[in-house]
Amino acid sequence: MVRVKICGITNAADALAAIDAGANMLGFNFYEKSPRRVSEAEAAKIRAQLPARVKAVGIFVNALPAEVIALAKSLKLDAAQLHGDETPETVAEVAASLAVFKAFRVEPEFRLETLDEYSEAAAFLFDAASTGQYGGTGRTTDWDVARRAAQTHRIILAGGLKVENVAAAVRIVRPYGVDVASGVESEPGKKDHARLREFIQEVRRAERK
Repeated sequence: MVRVKICGITNAADALAAIDAGANMLGFNFYEKSPRRVSEAEAAKIRAQLPARVKAVGIFVNALPAEVIALAKSLKLDAAQLHGDETPETVAEVAASLAVFKAFRVEPEFRLETLDEYSEAAAFLFDAASTGQYGGTGRTTDWDVARRAAQTHRIILAGGLKVENVAAAVRIVRPYGVDVASGVESEPGKKDHARLREFIQEVRRAERK
């Protein structure tokens, strides 16, 4: 089964809509510069409403490992998505406490050997490359690089996914999971519940084929 992660959750209504639509993971962004940033207090309120089957993932950019681990413990996060320029040592330190998804901004020249340096990561998130931005760009990731990586690693495909292209992405890349934020939004941090449902339906339709 392809896991579906709805990222940039900022309110309980969107979280519950995502759960009802069949999401497997919800992403809570704690990066100060993100338009989808959520406070720890608000994330705690939403986290308390999640059923056990839905995993809570915290998104961090170049945060200190101790800060990530402390917030993860406080909110009972299931995984930390490290979306900055974190070293293999940082990933290993966080991974000793909870699962880590290490994100990379992927261009056609991305070296797949890089993934082997992060052996403690539970999965790798492939996002579109965009200078100065850590995710949420709405740009499409290089699917061919992702397809090759997915043959030997758990790849969560992000970057520019939406209702219109996610079925093709699933068929071509065959990822462990897909991740969407801007592709199911009416504005940054506000989900379009109809688009959200359609997105997950498209993922399941592609799986059946």
